[in-house]
Amino acid sequence: MKRNWGTVLLSTLVVSGLTLTACNSDPGKENGGKSAADAAKGGVAQTGFPIVKEPIKLKMFTRIAPSNGPFKDMPVFQEYEKMSNIQVEFIEAPTDGFAEKKNLLFASNELPDALYRSQLTPLEATRYGAGGQLILLEKLIDSYAPNLKKLMETYPEIRSAITTPEGHIYAIPGIVSVGAARTDKRWINQAWLKKLNLKEPETTDELYEVLKAFRDKDPNGNGKQDELPMTARNGLSIVPIMAGSFGLDFQLGYNINLENDKVNIWMGSDRNKELLVYLNKLYSEKLLDTELFTQKEAQYLAKQGTGNTGLFFDQTNNPMLDGKVADQYVGIAPFKGPHGDRLQLAAPVPRDFGAFAITSVNKHPEATMRWIDYFFGDEGSTLLRFGRLGEHYEMRNGIPYYTDAFLASSNGAQAKITPYAGGGAPHLISEKVASFINPPQVQEAQKKLDPYMPKIRYAAPMFDEATAQKVNVLRNDIDKYYEEQSTKFIAGALSFEKWGEFQATLKKMKIDELQKLYQDAYDNLKKQK
Repeated sequence: MKRNWGTVLLSTLVVSGLTLTACNSDPGKENGGKSAADAAKGGVAQTGFPIVKEPIKLKMFTRIAPSNGPFKDMPVFQEYEKMSNIQVEFIEAPTDGFAEKKNLLFASNELPDALYRSQLTPLEATRYGAGGQLILLEKLIDSYAPNLKKLMETYPEIRSAITTPEGHIYAIPGIVSVGAARTDKRWINQAWLKKLNLKEPETTDELYEVLKAFRDKDPNGNGKQDELPMTARNGLSIVPIMAGSFGLDFQLGYNINLENDKVNIWMGSDRNKELLVYLNKLYSEKLLDTELFTQKEAQYLAKQGTGNTGLFFDQTNNPMLDGKVADQYVGIAPFKGPHGDRLQLAAPVPRDFGAFAITSVNKHPEATMRWIDYFFGDEGSTLLRFGRLGEHYEMRNGIPYYTDAFLASSNGAQAKITPYAGGGAPHLISEKVASFINPPQVQEAQKKLDPYMPKIRYAAPMFDEATAQKVNVLRNDIDKYYEEQSTKFIAGALSFEKWGEFQATLKKMKIDELQKLYQDAYDNLKKQK
């Protein structure tokens, strides 16, 4: 699935990005009160298949996307039932109204055994965990989730993203280890570069000159000045895309640089001013799409497929394929900024917080953990994403690819056989299972970004409940103000002579206090390692 990372990182929907935590007063709820030895005696295998000797049934509440077919008809679950000896009855709720139905389950205490693809927010996970409706998972992961455990050891940011300050885990996320699924590529019109005898821009100054040539020198050859030099998704998505050229990072799920373990919220910094001044120059000279703040997603995607756009940003090359202009574009590296910075934006490895959780009514928590863990390995993820070998996919050089016959069988065929279509499925997306979203052209584009990827991208930290309330209040005001003013700065509706006033207002909104709260959370995260 294509992800809009820029929009995600600058979202003002604060509550969904915060993790509120509370102490669980009933640790006996974890692991159903059983030891690993007790579970083994009960017929739960810690490795291999079947998971249980005697068949068991589980009920799982799940979200079903409009493009999906019934889960019971998906080959992944049909085949996995035979392998695991576990039959799952999915209680399906459509995407529209899903949150309300999920909340009703907890309010009425009519709980399933587990929640799958459940979009639990951090607040929900910790609230229902503290209330005893969700069980603790850390010891279950230790004993019955070798795939997930290995991933958490390889990528420590996973554990920090899902562990409360008290050291508890209530929910499991999706995990994306393939870099190409965590970045927006920079797709430039190489046909225009060749026609105008230009090289790929390496710096922000060179980008400016290339965009001017795209605007003025008729690269499409129709005698009209109708080329669109550069576009981006609606709103402020252009800020995180270009921020790395000005030394600005997005750590801890926010506008944060980490410098020698010190948190720096950079919204009022001189570097951010330089970024906004640069974007204003592009916008005012019509080098950056003047519809940036008004266009819808469909309009943006349409512009990618016309071949009349000089530079745009997208995770994959899929939007171009519909317009048969994919060969016209090539991925390029981040632009080096005025201070030599060249950082690539990348989403964290853990994503889709709360994709899976086990409830307190579950009589088979060990088996349930084994059941979900399979999908965090390449074998299980291949089954989940691709279905049956031969019928739905074939192997090429050790990588699964949908067969041409299957893709041609119906529009959106894969959405009927896999729950990953529609987003939010708890599983691993690695290079070995990402052929559909990581074709050769995308892989080549990602290679240009890899040298500039951060060594670690921390997801939003875990806060205790009282702190999260403060963060929520502060961010509601600060984020809204930052978005409004930054839009005005870029569009030229607000003079940069007002920058001092902008900084002073952020101070009045207690941005320093917000920074300290993130610092404390980061310090706690470091202690947990």
